[in-house]
Amino acid sequence: MAYPKDFLETRAIIKHGVYAVIPPEGRVINVVPGFEGFSMTILASPKLGASFVQYVATVAPGAKTTQTFGGNGIETFVYVLDGDGTITVTVGDESFDLTQGGYVYAPADQGMDIRNESGEDCRIFLYKQKYQPLAGYEARTVSGNVNDIEERIYEDMENVFIKDLLPTDLGFDVNMHILSFEPSGCHPFVETHVQEHGAYIYEGQGMYLLGEDWVQVKKEDYLFFGPYTQQGVYATGRGRLTYIYSKDFNRDVEL
Repeated sequence: MAYPKDFLETRAIIKHGVYAVIPPEGRVINVVPGFEGFSMTILASPKLGASFVQYVATVAPGAKTTQTFGGNGIETFVYVLDGDGTITVTVGDESFDLTQGGYVYAPADQGMDIRNESGEDCRIFLYKQKYQPLAGYEARTVSGNVNDIEERIYEDMENVFIKDLLPTDLGFDVNMHILSFEPSGCHPFVETHVQEHGAYIYEGQGMYLLGEDWVQVKKEDYLFFGPYTQQGVYATGRGRLTYIYSKDFNRDVEL
């Protein structure tokens, strides 16, 4: 870090409860108890107007959680963005070794423990949210790798693709998706809905409609979408625009 060479500037946009764009240049490392050896940034939280918390973290060799992440009514999810390292995620009696593209969902009665016993760093995307139980249904531990999931055409558009990472049955009140737009790809319409999203862009660039604002976004930007925020994107780069995003679903609105 050094003195700036010009005026202090930022692409960050924060509209509490409506939307946020958080580029990597302005992010700081947060000390989060229970995460030893993690260089972690809290991205979305109730302080932003979100009902969930999302983080991005670099996990160094030897890093480990010193207390279980989640459980006691909190569901959790981890996804390996990139890096040559391998993280081991333990949920109850099960352990999963994750490399790039690997992920684990832990139900709210379990939580997860994470450690990096490899010799290389990796970056992860973390999520936690209070689970909304539904009588007669329950969530379960899920693990996979996005590189093993066949993408499908999104909304009958030949240049937009989606991957679903979690099951869609009523035991789950959240899903994680990866959405990819080829150059000139876009949403089929401007979405306006009750669901919130948290999205991490890891490929390409685009022009995103967020509320009433068109905003340029690109690789490594984090986006938060509040309920009923108008949203839609055009891919504007020479390659794909791709991001992983969370979506709450399968539940009615509580009064």
